[in-house]
Amino acid sequence: MTGLNVTTEPVVSDGGPGAIAVRLRKVTVGYDVRVALDEVDLEIATGSLLAVIGPNGAGKSTLLKVIAGLLLPFSGTVEVLGGPPRAQARRIAYVPQAEMVDWSFPVTVGDVVMMGRVPLVGIGRSPGRADRLAVEAALETVAMADSRNRQIGALSGGQRRRVFLARALAAEPELYLLDEPVTGVDVTTQEDLMHILAAESDAGRTVVATTHDLASAAHHFHQVAFVNGRIVASGPADLVMDPGLLTATYGGHVIVLPTGDRTIIDDAHHHDDAPSGERHFHDGAR
Repeated sequence: MTGLNVTTEPVVSDGGPGAIAVRLRKVTVGYDVRVALDEVDLEIATGSLLAVIGPNGAGKSTLLKVIAGLLLPFSGTVEVLGGPPRAQARRIAYVPQAEMVDWSFPVTVGDVVMMGRVPLVGIGRSPGRADRLAVEAALETVAMADSRNRQIGALSGGQRRRVFLARALAAEPELYLLDEPVTGVDVTTQEDLMHILAAESDAGRTVVATTHDLASAAHHFHQVAFVNGRIVASGPADLVMDPGLLTATYGGHVIVLPTGDRTIIDDAHHHDDAPSGERHFHDGAR
């Protein structure tokens, strides 16, 4: 890949060799013959709360898919939870973007969350008491227990996000891979979901989530990985405020404006459908 080569230390911990949940080495991956990510080196420590940021088409979703084992790399090695991704499928919860889900499918909220238990129960086997309790606990955690019998398509966007996080929680994974989990939701829902993800991280589970909301990445996450066809940089979340890294990643479409003890991020790149002259500002204060 061409362009400015800005790098920082990878996201690692001082917990020794066993503390790495995800390790990618020289990974090149894409679709058919098109390369989406080139020569990716990335380490993610166990217990991380990591935001993956970058412009549209940068390869953020592709990164999650290759970690989940849904895409095989053209070259390089991927190690997840100590082994190949597909061998660790029961220990991984992957949640795609909302746009990838068929919301007209006739299933209830409870049915969707129970799907998270399938890798533990086994295909064709009936869920037991422990599975039902896990589903109920997950629904309670995301404040959707009263909607367990509603059809998934009847829910609002924020409610659907809550349900799909509940499905992930019910799987009791060690690694969460979440594609835009809080995009398009109200502030209360975003805060609730991020509180849940932070609690999972605090409990030693690893959370990796893509987001286009740079202020959220800076405020809610512990680490960040900048992606644009490669890993531009990775490190602590306050790197989101680094103008040089933002320029290297977004090509000048993001402006960082210091205002006293606060920082404003103008992310114009992700709002191409905004009315002419309208600009969207995110408060990046921590």
